[in-house]
Amino acid sequence: MDTYPWLDAINIEGKAAVLWTLGDLSAPGRSDTPARCHAMISSSKLKSVDFYRKIPRDLTEASLSGAGLSIFAALAMVFLFGMELSSYLAVNTTTSVIVDRSSDGEFLRIDFNLSFPALSCEFASVDVSDVLGTNRLNITKTVRKFSIDRNLVPTGSEFHAGPIPTVNKHGDDVEEYHGDGSVALSSRNFDSYSHLYPVLVVNFYAPWCYWSNRLKPSWEKAAQIIRERYDPEMDGRILLGKVDCTEEVELCKRHHIQGYPSIRIFHKGSDMKENQGHHDHDSYYGERDTESLVAAMETYVANIPKEAHVLALEDKSNRTVDPAKRPAPMTGGCRIEGFVRVKKVPGSVVISARSGSHSFDPSQINVSHYVTTFSFGKRLSSKMFNELKRLFPYVGGHHDRLAGQSYIVKHGDVNANVTIEHYLQIVKTELVTLRYAKELKVLEEYEYTAHSSLVHSFYVPVVKFHFEPSPMQVLVTELPKSFSHFITNVCAIIGGVFTVAGILDSILHNTLRLVKKVELGKDI
Repeated sequence: MDTYPWLDAINIEGKAAVLWTLGDLSAPGRSDTPARCHAMISSSKLKSVDFYRKIPRDLTEASLSGAGLSIFAALAMVFLFGMELSSYLAVNTTTSVIVDRSSDGEFLRIDFNLSFPALSCEFASVDVSDVLGTNRLNITKTVRKFSIDRNLVPTGSEFHAGPIPTVNKHGDDVEEYHGDGSVALSSRNFDSYSHLYPVLVVNFYAPWCYWSNRLKPSWEKAAQIIRERYDPEMDGRILLGKVDCTEEVELCKRHHIQGYPSIRIFHKGSDMKENQGHHDHDSYYGERDTESLVAAMETYVANIPKEAHVLALEDKSNRTVDPAKRPAPMTGGCRIEGFVRVKKVPGSVVISARSGSHSFDPSQINVSHYVTTFSFGKRLSSKMFNELKRLFPYVGGHHDRLAGQSYIVKHGDVNANVTIEHYLQIVKTELVTLRYAKELKVLEEYEYTAHSSLVHSFYVPVVKFHFEPSPMQVLVTELPKSFSHFITNVCAIIGGVFTVAGILDSILHNTLRLVKKVELGKDI
């Protein structure tokens, strides 16, 4: 122990120093000494778990290769961040095909807007039928009609807001009436008669027509009675005439006669324009027996004075309203718009010339048409439409497949009796979104395929829209993205790019050092 006396001295001095230090810490007036010591010990423990220990700047070395990799890494981070942000904001959907989830009592709405340049609104009828036996004829509650010309331009207000009265008496119960009380009119004398008499009532008929033959006896008898009561030469207020449409084809076309018999009431001063067919007259839809016809004619002349010079000053607004008399079509075309509700089973929407008390010549009926709208399902609101636009790549391409299509047939011997049929196969598309683990329906739409054909028929031409709903439906589900997933991907991008750039920088730096060593070895 005495071999190294200097070591003992050092130990004594060290102990003294330690004792002095502890004594200094416990000296009077330093009550916070234990707390400060505990803080120093805690901070030292926390520093021991530092994953990001700092290296003095003097011990680091900058290089051009490292600067280039840093710029490249920063650009890569920005680019990948933009791609991830775009992916997060984009709509993510899944598409599946499932059985139609519609309820059994659910109906399907069909909206349409069709223009017929050669079908009169007077007889145009919208009918619906399906495989379950539903058969609705001449739907008027949800259908509107507007007269149009051959260029599809509207020529007036809505045509016939209400249904046409039903005719129960089609004539007298006699087989034949011998005598002609009415005047036979033709294209040569029609205009002169219409301007000569204040009221000219004309029966447009066809000899082959059953209803025309039923009307003939009562019409001639009523004409004879009116002739006796209102002598054409002495009184001159009313005259009853007749036109055979099989002989006067152009005259009947001029007045847009498509059903037989058609009784028209012309008033003196009517605007007659042959090129456009515009005229101001009424159609008679009342009973067709002699007594009813005579009573109707009496009402037409009741307010007309005998003096001829005041006829032109007659105020037409003072005429009594006759439910059996309606304005005649101003033009030969008709635009039909509205909607119908049908069951979700195969069926047909048929548009044709229909009347329970008129006959039609199939060769004179032309159902050429232009489709403005023909769609299934509810009309989309602006909000739903914007939602549909947002998902346009998936839905919305065939919602109104027939819109803008024209099916015009030039009538002639070859194209007579042409029925136009459309075959539509409907698929329901339902868009849902997941919010808070719940399925919320955004919109529902129906898309369809369409195939059309022209068919020659022996019957009166019609337009048929055959529809067949699919038992399957397309379900498009929007999948919301988690914000935490987006943050995780951003962190992965930053850390991954930083790490890869560091590895590349290390490889490049070590490679350059190795090359320099090899070059130095060669020089030596």
